[in-house]
Amino acid sequence: MNPASLTDTPELLRWTENNAECQAQWRSERQAAPPKRVVIADDTLNADSAYRLACEGTGLLWRGDFQNARLLLQAMMRRANAPAKPGKTRALTKANRLAPVTPQQAFHLHRQAQSQRARTLSMLLIPLNADRSIPLRRAPDLKLACEEAWGPATPDACVTSLRELLGVVGAHEWHKKGLEVPALGGAPNNKIFPSYGVFSPVRGEYVSLVAQAELPEDHSLAFDIGVGSGVLTAMLSRKGVKRIVATDNDPRALTCARGNLDRLGALPKVQLVQTDLFPDGQAPLIVCNPPWVPARANAPIEHAIYDENSQMLRGFLSGVREHLTTDGQAWLILSDLAEHLGLRTRDELMGWIDHAGLQVLGRDDIRPTHGKTLDKEDPLHAARSAEVTSLWRLVARSA
Repeated sequence: MNPASLTDTPELLRWTENNAECQAQWRSERQAAPPKRVVIADDTLNADSAYRLACEGTGLLWRGDFQNARLLLQAMMRRANAPAKPGKTRALTKANRLAPVTPQQAFHLHRQAQSQRARTLSMLLIPLNADRSIPLRRAPDLKLACEEAWGPATPDACVTSLRELLGVVGAHEWHKKGLEVPALGGAPNNKIFPSYGVFSPVRGEYVSLVAQAELPEDHSLAFDIGVGSGVLTAMLSRKGVKRIVATDNDPRALTCARGNLDRLGALPKVQLVQTDLFPDGQAPLIVCNPPWVPARANAPIEHAIYDENSQMLRGFLSGVREHLTTDGQAWLILSDLAEHLGLRTRDELMGWIDHAGLQVLGRDDIRPTHGKTLDKEDPLHAARSAEVTSLWRLVARSA
């Protein structure tokens, strides 16, 4: 790392090493601020001390063996996940003492605990050279994974958290091997290859709802609002929709969708458009699977899950009628988890539908089968075990 210059930017991490003032570019996909205090750490640092420093907000710039850093992070995770000792005020323990806890309180305390855990575990920092090589013993070559997630290398060295770096590696592995989506049909042509920062269709029930739904009589054109990985666009294509306009405001999602649709042979029927919600024109079928939980995302990468104030959901409902052809249908795929968490009521949803000049033609329901529905240790188990995902078929209300 180079000695500090007089240039001061908010994206610089600063520290003292060998009696010299140093700095490097700070990279955080979570858009977290760089730690204000940084100490040099190596293989001599034990897990208890590392965890204590991290809880205090001290960044640990690693100079030891890379694999030992991974082991240290695992040990810190075990400490972060352990039940708090008597007298401690960790968010989840506090929630357990505040009986009775409403579902909404449990959710917000759970989110607070998740945010604090993420901040703490992100304090273990890894240096990267300008070419994205890692100047540590036994460090793997992660250049390709970094390029997939972050784009081409820049002229400067940087520092990032090991936790985020491992997230990049995990996304790279998912992208290499792909994810089977049974609703798309038989292998091998049923795989989606998610990219870093793009929601992965690990919960296949919403894809199954679209697979089982009957297309409207006119299925010459469909709009897929919020294309993400492209999985619903691929499903619409396989169901026989002749042309699809798929939108997203995230360039990463559009790139990911393009690759998946090309591999699945659907791309010739698809136009990808970068825009917020709707493309120009009207269609006889408009499909949208917005984020299901109306809460603030703690990081940009969470925007596929959290939709603060139901902004996307309400925007879709308020604009869909003017983009539907006469007798067209809008398919809204939505979980009722928010209702069980006390974050949105069914009456609110129905009110938004009515206010948009829409009515419900029908609804198909499916229960999720992911592991958390059975995990009684999950703080949100009561809500998850009652969750139902629905495909709402909406049409313009008659005058």
